Formats: sequence, C-alpha cells, structure tokens
Amino acid sequence: MRPALRPVDMDDVPVPCWVGRVDGLDDRPLDGSLAPFDCRNNRLAAQALEADGFAGQVLATRERLGAARIGLFIGTSTSGIRHTEHCYRHHFEHGTPGLGADLRFATTHAYVSVADFCRRRLGLGGPGMVISTACSSGAKAFAAAHRALAAGLCGAAVVGGVDTLCATTLMGFHALGLLSLTPCAPWSRGRSGISIGEGAAFALLDLAQDGDGDLALLGYGESGDAYHITAPHPEGAGAVQAMRAALGTAGLAAGDIDYINLHGTGTPANDRSEDLAVTTLFGGAVPVSATKGWTGHTLGAAGAVEAVLSLLCVKAGLLPGTLNTDAVDPDLAAPLVRRSDHRKIDCVVSNAFGFAGNNCALVLGRS
Repeated sequence: MRPALRPVDMDDVPVPCWVGRVDGLDDRPLDGSLAPFDCRNNRLAAQALEADGFAGQVLATRERLGAARIGLFIGTSTSGIRHTEHCYRHHFEHGTPGLGADLRFATTHAYVSVADFCRRRLGLGGPGMVISTACSSGAKAFAAAHRALAAGLCGAAVVGGVDTLCATTLMGFHALGLLSLTPCAPWSRGRSGISIGEGAAFALLDLAQDGDGDLALLGYGESGDAYHITAPHPEGAGAVQAMRAALGTAGLAAGDIDYINLHGTGTPANDRSEDLAVTTLFGGAVPVSATKGWTGHTLGAAGAVEAVLSLLCVKAGLLPGTLNTDAVDPDLAAPLVRRSDHRKIDCVVSNAFGFAGNNCALVLGRS
C-alpha cells in the first residue's frame, strides 16, 4: 500500500487539513442512459464496480440466479451532496434563479441515488437498501445483507459503501474541532484528529459460493448506545456490545481472532474509548492496527472499505501497519502493530463506530 493523504486542494474549503482524494474522477463522467446519475459519488461507485472484474462476477451470478434474486445493500453518509454544493455555488456566483436545472436531486444528492445507479448499472432487481448511520454505514450494510440472505429474500447480495469528499462534511468536522492539521495518526501520543477521505468498496455475498475455505462474512454485531450525538461512550460500552455480538453470531470466542482492524480515527476520545473496549473483550492478546492513516476516514464507506481490506489481509496473510504513529500513546494498552508484517490470519474483527453510538463490528475470514 502507499499513503493516499494529501493537503486539501478544494477551493471552497478554507481550512488547513489533509484528505484522501481519488484521482481521475473529474475526467470520468457518466454518460448514456446513466448520465442523469452523474456526480462524484456515483462516478466513484462506477469505478469501484469495474475494479478487479467485480461487475463481471455479478453478471455471472445474475445469469445463474436471476436479477430478482440478487440484493443490493450500500452505506453512504454524503451521497452526491458535492453536486448540490456546486449548484449552490453557481447560483451565488452568477445570480441564477434557483439552483438550476442541473440540480437533479433524486439522481445525485438523495441517498437512493447511489443504490438506483448501482442497480441499473448491474441490472439487479432484488431487494435494495441504503444505510446512512454515519461512520458505521458501510459495515451495517454487510449486516443487513446477511439478514436478507438468512431470511431467503435473496440468494446473493452486492454489498458495499461509497462516500466522496464535500465541503459540507469537511467544514462540519472543522466546526467540531475534529480535523487534524497533519495526516491523522491513530493511537499516537500526539494525535489531534481525523483526516477525511473518500472511497468505495463492494463485495458479493453468495450463499452458493460460501464453501470451505472461501473468504466470507462470518458474523456481525450491532449496538446503539446513544451516549452522545458526537462523542463516543467513554468506556466503550457500545463498542464492546457490538464486538461481543459479532463473535456470538460467528460462533467464535475472543481467542479465535487473529487481528482487529480498529475504527481508529485518530481523535483523542475515539481512540481512548475503542482501546478500552478492545482490551475489555480481548485483553492484550490480539494484535490491532488502524488503516485510516493510509486512506483517511472514508465516513459512510469506511466500514465497507475496511471490511474489504480485512479480507485482503486474510488472503495475503498481512498485518497492516499503523501509518504516521511514531510514538504510541502510553495510556492506550491494545497491542498496536506499527509496521506491516506477514503471518497467517484466519479471522479478523473489523470495527466501525459512528456518531450517536451507531456501532457495528464484523467478523471476516475463511468459511
């Protein structure tokens, strides 16, 4: 992996910070019948669907099961709000009446936009859902898909998360005092906040392909501790509940886990809360790391992005290092991996904790 963070280069974000920005999206507009969906968020979704032959695999599954038997479950927090920001900016700069005909709210800004786009792009007709629970959205999409599969509502499910940079989010986190002036450094002694990123990740959950040794979603756990609208529970109570539930649905014990992919945002309060939660449940026996120093915090997509990263770690036997963390906070006790290492990994817990105590933990590994 190579670091993706860079100084912010959006001219409507007048605050110093670092972001994870995907190159090339400005040059890849959606066209043809999908042109009404053209916005940064759907462009990124399109790029992710084409990666690694994913769309082709979905097509093969659609031909086997039929379009109506494939569900779609996506997490996002901003959807296409960046497109609406541009409409507002054009209105104020040029004095145009209203926000103009290019607003296209339903196919850009609205949460349903990304699901509708993906369904049309992939030709799916099964149940669909968009989940927006802040930073746990992408992980909770996996949980929702698992329930739909277990209930027989579909035989396979496309699941993932998509979020893109926008001024509203960056300025909002700045107003909360949560943006770091330097690349985020989870678990570090001098950590000062998050670096916002953008990203997309998709996976195909298929009951017929869930065979011996295949990469799979083994379990999930969710909780809603509702401690505070933005601050985490100081003792990590909701995080413990979510991780414990994930182990329960997977039928595993804490000792069966080989690695924990932390939510690891780099804010003082979030890292401290998660450290207490992890050490309460796992003690100091399981190595942990945070990958947001590489990607930035991709918000509603983070749970999906990091679930896919976790599966790649299982496949490659990789313990990813925690970038930018030179000196670990001595008050944090979880055994942090600072430099990437290789070892056999069968089971991973991946955490995604959102505002207002929307918590989700996934157990991923080999079936």
